[in-house]
Amino acid sequence: MVLIGVLRYFVSKLMRSDQVPDLKIVKEGQLITRARNLRAAANFIPAKSFRARKHYYNNEENGLLHVPKGQAQNPQAQMFSDPNMAMDMMKKNLSMIIPQTLTFAWVNFFFSGFVAAKIPFPLTQRFRAMLQNGIDLSTVDVSYVSSRSWYFLNLFGLRGLFSLILGEDNATDDTQRMMQMGGFGFDPTRSLGAEKDNLDIVQHDWALPKFEQRAESVLKKLVQK
Repeated sequence: MVLIGVLRYFVSKLMRSDQVPDLKIVKEGQLITRARNLRAAANFIPAKSFRARKHYYNNEENGLLHVPKGQAQNPQAQMFSDPNMAMDMMKKNLSMIIPQTLTFAWVNFFFSGFVAAKIPFPLTQRFRAMLQNGIDLSTVDVSYVSSRSWYFLNLFGLRGLFSLILGEDNATDDTQRMMQMGGFGFDPTRSLGAEKDNLDIVQHDWALPKFEQRAESVLKKLVQK
């Protein structure tokens, strides 16, 4: 499965078409990151500065996070209007589905009912359905892993190894791709609206004036000990 994953990574690179990223989507992604950083560090700036930045992002006239109703975009329509985007998504899905389907069929045909591994610590009966898929014997100890379950454990457990071999941005992250198969790409309008709502509910509490009192109380406790 490691060799198949590495081969699939290079095949995906060959099938991937070189596209210039949409400047608008890049700007909106960076804008969301800046707004999240403001929320995370809100208590480390004065209240006046926080209110100014919040108004800069959230005001209803020309705020950066405010999206008028008429400008909302449908990500599905955006994908179907761009044939290259739809083709790339189909190539990515095929590069995941075809190898995994063939590998699972091979494992299920040749090794169905086999025990492939044993976990070196005891487990409860709740793990039987997960670890002994394909073995209908209640007398087998739960710590034994069937070949079919071992396949699924490798399928979702090799992400760290692929990141170490191929780098963090690799094309073999099956868990992330399965999550993306149900959607049709990035929806900037929804993300901007959600970040605007999150920034609206932030309650500012300036933390810097309280640091001296906290440090003093901690030192007093250390001296008393």
